[in-house]
Amino acid sequence: MNSSEGDTGRMSKTVFVTGGSGFTGSHLCRVLVERGHRVKALVRETSKSDHLKELQVELVTGDLSDLGHQNGALQDVDTVFHVAAAYRSEGIAKDMFWKVNVDGTRSLLKSAATAGVRRFVHCSTVGVQGEIDDPPAPETAPYKPGDHYQESKMEGEKLALDFFSKSDMEGVVVRPVGIYGPGDTRFLKLFKFINSGKFRMIGKGDVLYHLTYVEDLVDGIILAGESPRAVGNIYTIGGNEFLKLRELVALIAKTLDKPVPATSIPLKPVYWASAVCEVLCRPLGIEPPLYRRRLDFFTKDRAFDISHAKADLQYQPKVTLPDGLARTAAWYKQKKLI
Repeated sequence: MNSSEGDTGRMSKTVFVTGGSGFTGSHLCRVLVERGHRVKALVRETSKSDHLKELQVELVTGDLSDLGHQNGALQDVDTVFHVAAAYRSEGIAKDMFWKVNVDGTRSLLKSAATAGVRRFVHCSTVGVQGEIDDPPAPETAPYKPGDHYQESKMEGEKLALDFFSKSDMEGVVVRPVGIYGPGDTRFLKLFKFINSGKFRMIGKGDVLYHLTYVEDLVDGIILAGESPRAVGNIYTIGGNEFLKLRELVALIAKTLDKPVPATSIPLKPVYWASAVCEVLCRPLGIEPPLYRRRLDFFTKDRAFDISHAKADLQYQPKVTLPDGLARTAAWYKQKKLI
């Protein structure tokens, strides 16, 4: 593809996106195409990728470990956006997290360096910092992962940073905060329970929660791929505001035009019930209906400082939380999910 100036004034280039068929990856691919870039995306054989084909994204079928054997997969690629990951879900073995989030990242880094890729943007997660002791947390807050997923993402991030320090390739790490928006179903259960009147707060709801609308996240990721100041740095990409969980629940209820849930359940009985569920279900190979990690949503502060990204990348979230929640709710209703 010949280089040319697009409407944004940025030079068009060939970019490679891993996890292109996923929630964040598909939004990223769309925006990159809209900006005039040639986009190649790594997808698995089982992935639904018709939406990428419609965008004329070039699909590379395989997994992260295959790229060294894929002839020309990274040829002439200027920037890699590494979004693919094995996400947290009960029932996923620890080995799978490591295979994808650590070994897969290592393989991709080596393939990118061999192919002469100029810049590599590694998508990590604020989860590597675990529970936040003094919110909002800056990027320099210590690593404190709380589960296998977060541990694997921490190791993948450390691996990438070490690789960047020893390579000529320009490397950047971005840490997204609580991603939501049309196309996402991770927050669907919360919306459904509030919409149906079945939501019950566990505990007081005083923990802090921080969200990022997917379009703002994509802007941050692309800025990390373009800014000269970004090289070698870590950036937290989040929304402008964070709030208490009970305030978030009330805002979603207002968005859905439903009563604000007033019932709460004491934390300790639920915690011990979840522990018992895990003990009884796991030896039988049954996914526990309730497990302790699920309670993190109600017990751990999630609030982060995004001033570094604002200063270095000129990142500025555009979608307010009320607007983003309204767009998300509208999509859920359109798809008849709520």
